[in-house]
Amino acid sequence: MKSPRVSPLSGGRLRAVLGPTNTGKTHLAIERLCGHSSGAIGFPLRLLAREVYDKVRAIKGDAQVALITGEERIEPPNARYFLCTAEAMPRDGGGHAFVALDEVQLSGDRERGHIFTDRLLHARGREETMLLGSSTIEPLVRALLPGVEVETRPRFSTLTHVGITKLSRLPPRSAVVAFSVEQVYTVAEMLRRFRGGAAVVMGALSPETRNRQVELFQSGEVDYIVATDAIGMGLNLDVHHVAFASLSKYDGQRQRRLTPAEMAQIAGRAGRHHQDGTFGTLAGSHGRDAPGFTEDEIFGIESHRFAPMTKLFWREPQPRFSSLAVLIADLEARPDEPQLAPAPEAIDLAVLKRLAEDPATATGLSSPGQIRRFWETCQLPDFRQQGVDAHARFVGRLWRDLRHGQIGADYVAARIGELGRVDGDIDTLQGRIAAIRSWAYICQRPDWVLARDEMAARARSAEARLSDALHQRLTERFVNRRTAVLMRGLGKDAGLLRVTLEQDDQVKVEGETIGRLDGFRFVVDPTAGHEDRKLMLAAAERHMPQLLAEKADAMLRSELGDLVLEQGELRRDGRAMAVLERGKSPSLPRLVLAKEFAVLPSAERTRLTDALQAWLDKALSPLTPLRKLEDAARDPEAGSEVRALLLTLVDRNGDVQRESAGLAQIPKDKRPLLRRLGVTIGALDVFVPALLKPAPRRLLQAIGADRRPVRPAMEAVIEGGKHVPAGYRRAGDQAVRVDMAEKLFRAAYEQRARQAAQNLGFTVDVALPTSMGLLPDNFQRLMRDAGFRPGQVRPLVEGAFGPPAPQRWSWRPPRKDKAPPRTDRAAVAVEGSAFAALADLMR
Repeated sequence: MKSPRVSPLSGGRLRAVLGPTNTGKTHLAIERLCGHSSGAIGFPLRLLAREVYDKVRAIKGDAQVALITGEERIEPPNARYFLCTAEAMPRDGGGHAFVALDEVQLSGDRERGHIFTDRLLHARGREETMLLGSSTIEPLVRALLPGVEVETRPRFSTLTHVGITKLSRLPPRSAVVAFSVEQVYTVAEMLRRFRGGAAVVMGALSPETRNRQVELFQSGEVDYIVATDAIGMGLNLDVHHVAFASLSKYDGQRQRRLTPAEMAQIAGRAGRHHQDGTFGTLAGSHGRDAPGFTEDEIFGIESHRFAPMTKLFWREPQPRFSSLAVLIADLEARPDEPQLAPAPEAIDLAVLKRLAEDPATATGLSSPGQIRRFWETCQLPDFRQQGVDAHARFVGRLWRDLRHGQIGADYVAARIGELGRVDGDIDTLQGRIAAIRSWAYICQRPDWVLARDEMAARARSAEARLSDALHQRLTERFVNRRTAVLMRGLGKDAGLLRVTLEQDDQVKVEGETIGRLDGFRFVVDPTAGHEDRKLMLAAAERHMPQLLAEKADAMLRSELGDLVLEQGELRRDGRAMAVLERGKSPSLPRLVLAKEFAVLPSAERTRLTDALQAWLDKALSPLTPLRKLEDAARDPEAGSEVRALLLTLVDRNGDVQRESAGLAQIPKDKRPLLRRLGVTIGALDVFVPALLKPAPRRLLQAIGADRRPVRPAMEAVIEGGKHVPAGYRRAGDQAVRVDMAEKLFRAAYEQRARQAAQNLGFTVDVALPTSMGLLPDNFQRLMRDAGFRPGQVRPLVEGAFGPPAPQRWSWRPPRKDKAPPRTDRAAVAVEGSAFAALADLMR
């Protein structure tokens, strides 16, 4: 009988942070890691270790962060932060200030549970140790670790069961979870045919392939992802719904139904942060014995309540190596603690026992050093998932090469070269990646391979090539880009889809050809498959008016020449074709043909007017934000105060000084309406950012709606002059675009809020105005307008060296919002123009 001793705390804090998915546990561990002088975190998956490694590296820099897994080792000489798989992390914590173990409930896993139990009992940080996992392990943690601080965190968002969903009704941003490679392929193929495709994620994929497949989903190129239960271990995706293709899996021993805790771990991928999520099953995907979730399972998943774990698996982590029999006996020993159970026979122990019975292999294993090396060889993971017999044969061949020394570099290079070929189908490439992972593991061992670093680099390079090829094969097989584009276009945002008519009459949607125009008749692309044809016809019907208008416009323009808008006129070759008169609103001027066309017959004049009007409507599209303000100003529900402000913005073409906006008259509950209309209420200006872009500013001047000078490129900062161009405000002898000025003010407000506890003022980062090209004196003058006051810069004491103390700022409100005064003639004129505009809009 063995008695596993728990490592003492050594004065450090021991915390168990427990709860369901989406509680921020891993984010908390990363924060605590970065807050210490050194640290290590153990993860259940290489993929998750790599994901967190990238995050910590972005914070601490490449030179301070290491990634250590069985197949990969990136360890800078001065690394202080280590992201590892649980097997690769130091048993005792490695002397780091902070140590964390993620997904500690895996201590109950049949294959790897003893590893997690050992790290739970022994891995300790000098200053802080953190255990992360499910609340189901809480009773065992309290029993095994006296004095542990247990913190239970609630889920940020809610999970709701929505029942059975047909594949045809599966909502976008869904993840389908299956439990076999065949089932993953089947569901992904169905999604490709009917919904445009899906990304595919399985535990056997390399991190590179996994990341590129995830990017397909995260970028919105596909709206679905099909994954194995590996998705439940830390993959942070923008998933709104999780659909189970099955509720049972093969666990290495038997086919069994998932436990409620396992279901919750997977379903919890739906809804991240404060975005609620849903879960259910996929229609037709489960057998008769598993029609769906039971009421108890639904209650447990939605309320995050599950039966507590009763046992953790344990195996002697430091066996004796005096003989093979003693080694096997130690590995099969039972623990004394009632909370621990002997681990089921894992594949490494099964391989050891199988090879120990082979005289050719076991002969000569007499010294403790040889037996230890033999046991380390048997611990090679079964990346290929071929079972005990096949894996034992591979380990036996490996031991015959290792028992007398190291493996030659030429032999290893040849094996890696054979496996690095990128031809073949998906299954072939996955098999090669699994085999390459075995050789990557072998090359990471300190004394197994000659020229170890070079061989490890070759293995990583081969895996990268195979990963690229596998990603390409997966995308080719399971993503139909044309169908995906069409499915997005037929949704509620079809109006946002980019539809183009090429010069050769090819019709493209988001760059994908869907057909062509034969005269004015749409013809479907003959290369389209049957599953695409109905979608393409529907998309064409939706966009046909636009397409025909574009073609008619192109034909007329070829006859009329290139048209331009200048000084309130529509011109061709410098001559006015039509004059733009003020219409119902500035964004909709009225087109009147030039006088020389009065001699044309009525029918031809009408045809010409219609053609020019069609061109003008398209040319005025950059003024859509202004048109939204005009439409809202017609709505009585907006209220008279909001309508007055909108009319002022329309009259002044999208920006007005705050003191003239009458904000004091606008109820607080009306301000969200302004934001929805694209109106920004700034510190000094009320403006529409979309109207500060070059295209609308040039267009407003071209149609004669805005007589002010215009900067063609609308730079952030320009030289000042006698007249400030449209969209700018003065800043000393320079001028700054009003939205960029607001960006500077908001950055200062944020600094003030963060340093509110300091009574000596606050600092303002001058890097942003400098990057814009704003001179220091002009920056201070601009900030003074918003109420910010710079303090005196304290010089260095005589004889001292170094940078001076940062300048401290203060702030006082420069003014209160008030309604525009109505006493002077100019104000009366403005008010009169606003009411005149209102009258025009209401006609």
